[in-house]
Amino acid sequence: MNDLDSVLQHYEEHGYARLGKVLPDDQMRGLRERAEDIMMGRVTYEGLFFQKDVTTGRYEDLGYGQGWEGPSLNYRKIEKLEMDPLFRAWICDPMFEPLARRVYNTSISIYRSLIFNKAAETGGSALPWHQDGGNFWGLSQEPKLQVWTALDDAPLGGGCVEIVPGSHKRGLVTKLGGVVPDNFLESERTEEHVVSLPVVAGEVLLIHNHAWHRSARSGTGNVRRALTVCYMSAETKCLRKKRAPREFFRPWG
Repeated sequence: MNDLDSVLQHYEEHGYARLGKVLPDDQMRGLRERAEDIMMGRVTYEGLFFQKDVTTGRYEDLGYGQGWEGPSLNYRKIEKLEMDPLFRAWICDPMFEPLARRVYNTSISIYRSLIFNKAAETGGSALPWHQDGGNFWGLSQEPKLQVWTALDDAPLGGGCVEIVPGSHKRGLVTKLGGVVPDNFLESERTEEHVVSLPVVAGEVLLIHNHAWHRSARSGTGNVRRALTVCYMSAETKCLRKKRAPREFFRPWG
């Protein structure tokens, strides 16, 4: 973070950047413990979003809309972690404010803050090539900054992030966003351009929302948890119609 210009230059050019190991060990241990407490129901908050993982490892087999299904360390996703004071402290860390303000040149809110978990016993599920945006997100403008913090090591073969550098420059592949269709992957010869991003616990990555990225199952036998926070312009509005529009948390007032 001492050379923000170089970090942002790499991020703008390649769709990702490394910040290095910046999460202090004691804080990291606290977040790991809190993640387990939330999964096991020892700490609860009204309105948290949960998604249970599947034992098949297939993204296509995931269920939706079930919420918390009882104590388990096999939740794939826990969202709205800004409700928890330990996670909120890292989400609101002053280190990230100048970074986010440089990207958006305005005040900041967050679209989501969540843990992606690949459980030790199952290895988690594979996350296919995708983009984080589009009509599915229901926003008035596209976010473009995600801060991804490793709470555990994510080595090669251990569920690390993989990315196609520069793919964010093409914009959204489909208006809906989400999973990149196979015909686009084939026409772009995607597998020839993949860059793996192994990290150690406490390391932070920046990922552009439109960059094509994925993660495989973990084969290490160890848990792989990562906290990802999508920062966006505070001017961004929720466009959903079926329910009341969402109000977004502002990390720095």
